[in-house]
Amino acid sequence: MAQPEIQNPPFRFDADRANSPLAHLSRGAPTTLQINLTKRCNLACHHCHVESGPKRSEQLSQAGCERIVQLLGLNPQLQTLDLTGGAPELHPGFRDLVRAARALGRRVIDRCNLTVLFEAGQEDTAEFLAEQGVEIVASLPCYGPENVEEQRGRGVFDPSIRALQALNALGYGGGDAEHTLNLVYNPVGAFLPPAQAELEAEYRERLAEDFGIRFDRLLTVTNMPIKRFAHSLEREGRMEEYMSLLVAHFNPATLPGLMCRELLNVDHRGRFFDCDFNQALDLPIPGPAQDIWALDDLGEFAGQPIHTQAHCFGCTAGAGSSCGGALVDGRD
Repeated sequence: MAQPEIQNPPFRFDADRANSPLAHLSRGAPTTLQINLTKRCNLACHHCHVESGPKRSEQLSQAGCERIVQLLGLNPQLQTLDLTGGAPELHPGFRDLVRAARALGRRVIDRCNLTVLFEAGQEDTAEFLAEQGVEIVASLPCYGPENVEEQRGRGVFDPSIRALQALNALGYGGGDAEHTLNLVYNPVGAFLPPAQAELEAEYRERLAEDFGIRFDRLLTVTNMPIKRFAHSLEREGRMEEYMSLLVAHFNPATLPGLMCRELLNVDHRGRFFDCDFNQALDLPIPGPAQDIWALDDLGEFAGQPIHTQAHCFGCTAGAGSSCGGALVDGRD
């Protein structure tokens, strides 16, 4: 899409909040419940906004998992259970939660880093996901090793490819709604993702030719200027430049589709957030009902304000960014 000139000086969200185009966002009725099951992960990716890693031990309690199932039963408008982490598969209650949600007829998404499928105790996880009809959203920031390993660590590319091949063998990536396999791209550096449709075609061609891999969709996600990525920007002296880039590319057409409009995020303590990024910054959802035990009818969140700060320009820049990829057509 067209690249407008970067504003100078950059918009200062906190100093001019009332005039921000993000200042008065409110949510509709929530249809997705996204759970950050654990911060434990077998990887420690450079861009990880929740700063997961092998040494993290935080996880949602068994009582929390049981309450999530109860809330799904009480709220039929919640169509999707979106499981993330860390590596959600490493949570001891992951499979019970998946089974319960599927038994209630809910769509279940597993946000998988692929390499976790080769961890001890996870040898049959791919088969489990296939049997349960779980949708997989898998991180793969490039179709070649250099960019993947720069972002996610040395030796990550080959097991990622082997995991995708194993998922293909189980029926994933062939257009079957019960075995959806979507890939996620995010930039290695401080720039916006390219047009999603064009990059998807490139991924599809290269992965098929080089590895015989098929997938359903590619989702492009903007790097958020928080946590590990923010630390990297600050070390390089590029935070102001990156924020200016995001603000200069603000696109009002992205506002209706923002994930925070219909999603409730829950952290490992059971607290509600507007999104995973606000969770990472410990910005709880506005209002008194701030955890999963506070109320039964999650429809009460409809119409309530959304907690916004400067990082929210990451979701509204260019073609937009969400857990489901770009929000608008990014072509000229």
